[in-house]
Amino acid sequence: MPTFRVDTEIGKLRKVLVHRPGLELRRLTPSNHDELLFDDVLWVRRAVEQHDEFTSIMRDRGVEVFYLGELLAETLALEVPRRWVVEHVVSDHTVGVGACEEVRAALMEMPPGELAEHLIGGLTKHELEECGVDLTHSMIGRAHGPDSFVHRPLPNTMFTRDSSSWLYGGVSLNPMYFEARELEVLNVSAIYRFHPMFRDEGFDFWYPARDRAGEFIVQDFGLASMEGGDVMPIGNGTVLVGVSQRSSERMAELLGRSLFSSGDINRVIACEMTKDRAHMHLDTVFTFLDHDAVTMYPSVVDAIDAYSIRPGEGGASFDIRREKSFMDAVTDALGVKTLRVITTGGDDYQASREQWDDANNVVALEPGVVISYARNEYTNEKLEQAGIEVITIDGSELGKGRGGGHCMTCPMLRDPV
Repeated sequence: MPTFRVDTEIGKLRKVLVHRPGLELRRLTPSNHDELLFDDVLWVRRAVEQHDEFTSIMRDRGVEVFYLGELLAETLALEVPRRWVVEHVVSDHTVGVGACEEVRAALMEMPPGELAEHLIGGLTKHELEECGVDLTHSMIGRAHGPDSFVHRPLPNTMFTRDSSSWLYGGVSLNPMYFEARELEVLNVSAIYRFHPMFRDEGFDFWYPARDRAGEFIVQDFGLASMEGGDVMPIGNGTVLVGVSQRSSERMAELLGRSLFSSGDINRVIACEMTKDRAHMHLDTVFTFLDHDAVTMYPSVVDAIDAYSIRPGEGGASFDIRREKSFMDAVTDALGVKTLRVITTGGDDYQASREQWDDANNVVALEPGVVISYARNEYTNEKLEQAGIEVITIDGSELGKGRGGGHCMTCPMLRDPV
């Protein structure tokens, strides 16, 4: 069995990357939660308890759970990746010319665990001054109060699905749509590139490309954004890419070009969705339950325009064809006659509420076994009636960031099916 590989959404989950809520959520306030992409502040202690319940269930089912914060701290204990991260996070453009060198020096001296916590949880002017940084010669020191952020917190780190996507024999480091999330990718990039668990494994980086020295070729990605909640490997050399509020057609093409170069992947189904916060990603309205079963929110999924992108012939970059429907494209790609479709439960009002509460954002631990929020009673009952084993957790606090079990997991190894 390979060390890291994800061919489907439903193969038995063996390794998963998660992030346990911490300092970054304690720094959400009524005045900043909107710009940090949360709908409300969280009761953090309860959120941690709920997340611990979530990971405990996965461990009990034989899943090896890895914490992003711990892997980042272990990576930062090594000088080369520490310098790489610090130089990318702290620059004239992020902290200003007057503070750059002193802030870099302070972070280089910070213990690895503390540095990892602040790279995710944010760093204030006061905290830097406590480290002996003199900010009197910089505008951030002169013009801002002691609790102002020199490095903003990254509360969406909890949704590890988005910053990277394991697809067949490689991983994509995703260019995030909102500035508030861009640095999440830097942290996970350092882990995959430098941590001993990943460093010598030889997997592909689908995006971004790397040069001969192993450096990522990073450039302004313009309008080519993508988040992992829109990306699903479904087997038979096929990947779904939602073209949503946060992922673009341009990135579907860039990802497709890279995937096709491997020879193992031959089809990307681009799923053109309506753009709305209630269904910001494809996985907020559609996820897999079993070999032939999916759950979906029909009013959004039925409106998807699907296009199959395949390698081109005769010098063409791609062969792009519009599909009769999204569900027809998925059924064809899976090679099954029909799919069992379990729709969001309840009447129109309740179905809308449960979609908002991530009823369709379930994560499969193996074929026919999923984790769901307990509050989605109508949908969970329909899943159970369809023969799906539903393990419920309390997501009353976790769900305030608009994400369920699917969003909170980045699968790194699944069994083939």
